[in-house]
Amino acid sequence: MLFGVPMQFSPPGRRPLSPGSRAGLGAAVVLLAIVSAVEIADGSGANYVGLVAAAPFLAAAFASWRMVLVVGVLATVVGIGFAIAARGVTLATGVNVVGVALATAIAAVVAVIRERQATRIAELSKLAQVAQQAVLRPIEPQMGSLSVAGRYISATATAEIGGDLYECLDTPYGVRIIIGDVRGKGLDAVRTASIVLGSYRHVAYERADLRAIVADLDRAVARSVGDEDFVTAAMVEERGGTLTIVNCGHPAPLLLRRGEVIPLEPPAPAPPLGFMPVVRPRVERLEPGDRLLLFTDGLGEARREGEFFPIADRAWRLLGHGTVGDGLASLETALVEWVHGRLDDDIAVVLLEYAGQRPVTTVSVPSWEVGSE
Repeated sequence: MLFGVPMQFSPPGRRPLSPGSRAGLGAAVVLLAIVSAVEIADGSGANYVGLVAAAPFLAAAFASWRMVLVVGVLATVVGIGFAIAARGVTLATGVNVVGVALATAIAAVVAVIRERQATRIAELSKLAQVAQQAVLRPIEPQMGSLSVAGRYISATATAEIGGDLYECLDTPYGVRIIIGDVRGKGLDAVRTASIVLGSYRHVAYERADLRAIVADLDRAVARSVGDEDFVTAAMVEERGGTLTIVNCGHPAPLLLRRGEVIPLEPPAPAPPLGFMPVVRPRVERLEPGDRLLLFTDGLGEARREGEFFPIADRAWRLLGHGTVGDGLASLETALVEWVHGRLDDDIAVVLLEYAGQRPVTTVSVPSWEVGSE
């Protein structure tokens, strides 16, 4: 006991079994018990000994190769025991026992291959996550008059990552947010996303007009991708309670206001970045408490049995209460439940809340300094 907390020690060199190993070992033992019960109930001889060869294969689907060997040895012992208890080891029972031993060796090889593949997938997945995190920096929870939360929802646990992107910056021209989606998947998509975000993080501080930012990003994409590749994007600027939106082939943001959900469609459609978009800004006046949801097309295209996730119908109920972080957590939970845990595409979502204009604070001046030069 250390500082009043009981400590449990395991023998050196021994590690607890993983859940997969315990499941494989348990299933194999159950199978051996069933075959043994059938043999005992039959009583006429070792007629079902060959069935125990399935036990090591069952263990190989879940457990490590060491556990497979343990199960194989146990199955072989069970086979020999029933063979001797019947009428001695005959040619038929001998062949069955040898078959069990051979099945054990094959199952162990299968388990080794499976473990190596699982390790490789885990390493690739970790590498993909590192690459994704290097591109998507954490968003500050407060930017000017906006509370901000961003979330990346991955469609798969493997290394196939997407090119969804977002960024929020507090610039001299107001708080500026971009959300986008690169055509394609994998590291090429992440590379393109990094190019877009790298360019945006520079020009967002330099350009007074969002249309100029669109032109800069379009040139960056055109120089970096193939003729058929592109990036859909929406850019938002909040300055003094005025919201300006430009859209390049991206799903329209949703404005949540007093229980209503308003899609902020652009005045005129524009193609994605890479296809020389000419955008027309949409301007809205914000009210305190307004929330704005930016998302990639994976959210609008998520479906089950052909029915799309009703984001517009559910947006206020999921996102209109609590903090913006709570809202995105509720959205992800509802989405995963809707698709039964099987998403076809990665999703990036950003939720903003406008708190209203902050009052201008004045610094009090001591009386003896009034009128001094």
